[in-house]
Amino acid sequence: MFNFSFDRRVLYIVIAILVVISLTNLMTNPGALYSLLLGIPGVLVAITFHEFAHGIVAYKLGDNTAKNEGRLSLNPFAHLDPIGTLMLVFAGFGWGKPVHVNPSNYTRKISMEKGEAIVSAAGPIMNILLAFVFAIIYFVIYKFAGSEILDSTVGWVIMQIIASTIATNVGLGVFNLIPLPPLDGSKIIMPFLPYKAKQWFINNEQIFYLVFIVLWITGLAGRIISPAITWIATGIMNICSFIL
Repeated sequence: MFNFSFDRRVLYIVIAILVVISLTNLMTNPGALYSLLLGIPGVLVAITFHEFAHGIVAYKLGDNTAKNEGRLSLNPFAHLDPIGTLMLVFAGFGWGKPVHVNPSNYTRKISMEKGEAIVSAAGPIMNILLAFVFAIIYFVIYKFAGSEILDSTVGWVIMQIIASTIATNVGLGVFNLIPLPPLDGSKIIMPFLPYKAKQWFINNEQIFYLVFIVLWITGLAGRIISPAITWIATGIMNICSFIL
């Protein structure tokens, strides 16, 4: 769930700048364009399952909002946000169309705040699980087809798409765990904050939005989470390699 509450014109300007920078790089680097095209399937999978996870978990907790809006679907077009998808393709991180939920509909077995945290965590968790699934697929193919699969163009492309899907899912999952609005992490940490810290966090939400925008525009967000993304992706590949 990724929802901006500030003037979207600022967002459009930021996106335009990042897209121009990316396109300039693509025009001068054919390899980058090839990587971008190979990464599109992974982007579709990552966003679709991320948003589906939010919706299905909210539904299991008693909220029919996502179901009524047709979001309990694995059809990518039900979840793709044009701007967020462009960002994920060109900038390496982005978002899907926000899944609307109504916490007041959640089961009374848990508080609304915990319900929101669980629903928010579902997206990143789904992405990490998908990374494991595709890592297993990668090594199963490699095990039965052997290294020869990389010698053929089709085989190499397939393996690159799978590898890109793994990286994209880890990236989207980790990125959304940053505890800043409007990312999922901001809702996940709420039940764990002391009351005063929680109120301060809520009262200063707009400041956190601005902090996020600064980190985003300057590229600091990417630099901060890149080690975690690399560490987790490498760990997933090592675990699946060991198992298989």
